[in-house]
Amino acid sequence: MHFLICPRVSRRLALLCFLSVWALATVAAKPPHIVLVMSDDQGWGQTGYNGHALLKTPHLDAMAEAGIRFNRFYAGASNCSPTRATLLTGRSNNRTGVANHGFPLRRQEKTIAHALKDAGYTTGHFGKWHLNGLRGEGVPIFADDPLGPGVFGFDTWVSVTNFFDLNPIMSRNGKFEEFEGDSSEIVVDEALAFMREHRDEPLLVVIWFGTPHRPFAGLPEDLAPFAGLPESEQQQLAELVAMDRSIGTLRAGLRELGIADNTLLWFNGDNGGLADFGSKTVKGLRGYKNQYYEGGIRVPGIVEWPAGIRAGQVSDFPAVTMDIFPTVGELVGLDESVYLEPQDGLSLVSVFNGYEGPRAKPIPFHRETGTALIDNQWKLVSDEMEPMRFELYNLALDQNEEHDLMAQRPEEAHRMLGLWLEFNASLTASMAGADYPEGQLLPDPPDRAGSAWWMALPQYQPYIEEWAKRPEYRKRLERLLKE
Repeated sequence: MHFLICPRVSRRLALLCFLSVWALATVAAKPPHIVLVMSDDQGWGQTGYNGHALLKTPHLDAMAEAGIRFNRFYAGASNCSPTRATLLTGRSNNRTGVANHGFPLRRQEKTIAHALKDAGYTTGHFGKWHLNGLRGEGVPIFADDPLGPGVFGFDTWVSVTNFFDLNPIMSRNGKFEEFEGDSSEIVVDEALAFMREHRDEPLLVVIWFGTPHRPFAGLPEDLAPFAGLPESEQQQLAELVAMDRSIGTLRAGLRELGIADNTLLWFNGDNGGLADFGSKTVKGLRGYKNQYYEGGIRVPGIVEWPAGIRAGQVSDFPAVTMDIFPTVGELVGLDESVYLEPQDGLSLVSVFNGYEGPRAKPIPFHRETGTALIDNQWKLVSDEMEPMRFELYNLALDQNEEHDLMAQRPEEAHRMLGLWLEFNASLTASMAGADYPEGQLLPDPPDRAGSAWWMALPQYQPYIEEWAKRPEYRKRLERLLKE
């Protein structure tokens, strides 16, 4: 789809306008390249376009102006690994086995990378993985890791197990490499190199930053605007400056490659902001990372696609990371068989074209520490599982969740509880393996049952003494070596 409108002009100009329309239609008729970018612990308030007092994000702002910006975009969970699982599968995280951070994605799941690879796309993952059941600071992934990116559909990967900062060690399809510089800029450079190599093929590129997850480490030149703030906040905001710069590099690189017009570039966060730096990280919303109030799950969300999305849109439609797979599926024309049912997301193609709601099905959330369900303006939330106590909010009137309406709106409370109970029954069946062809769960690899610390695995033992000299691992590994 395109949005070029020709005015009444001379025949020659009319012909030129027709040719422009024809060219855009030709571009849009090709399968779009898909580039999915995700930040790590960036709060909803931590962008320039959303009014942060100090942080400037000119490249994210420009991306928002060039595409559609979601005022209500949600991470599929309130922390990292679960949200990543929702993005790859279109399903609530507990259906996939990813109950919390560091839990492994089940090998029985169908992913967007599997589906697009089977449809002829070349696929690449760059940055944080955190779906192979390992906890602790990010380390490079072995080639034979039974739950690495290659197992879930990625042809090429330059990845680490978890968060990473300056000068990281990463894994290129299993080969360990040391890099210099800011982590966001490194993974964007690697992704662009991959795209240059495969520019004539349809591409799925997944870029998952380690920014601005702690420990915070910004470049000296990026710290200057934040003098006077506490040291840790300076470092975190400096990381976001570098990440925004890498978004600029990515957008410029797509233009240089000549593929920007027909590339769907999707940016979002993986969970809400950190409580450390106060409500400005979440723009005054209630709650933070690891909570199911709005501040814990509402995140920046922008989609740019010049050949298919009219510039300058701002949408209040409630959207979520679970919508990414079905949206891409509709755009590419994937068969329904590529999805594992139940699907909790839905396609946003109509939203790209101006549809503002209502949303056809609710958005469910469930993690070890809380649960919620959003049905358009209504939200049911229990921020702790034991003891479970539900609250009800009308987000259209009370986005800061200050007025619990469970007692005042009993009919609405009853309806929302019914929707949640329906979801919970479905989730219980999924967690028992009912969604899989086998009708049961296949066991995780023995060393990944639940989650494990990477330094406990024998294959990492030869690296511990050497890596203990590195700043990102020093504190934990020195303690381990003493023990």
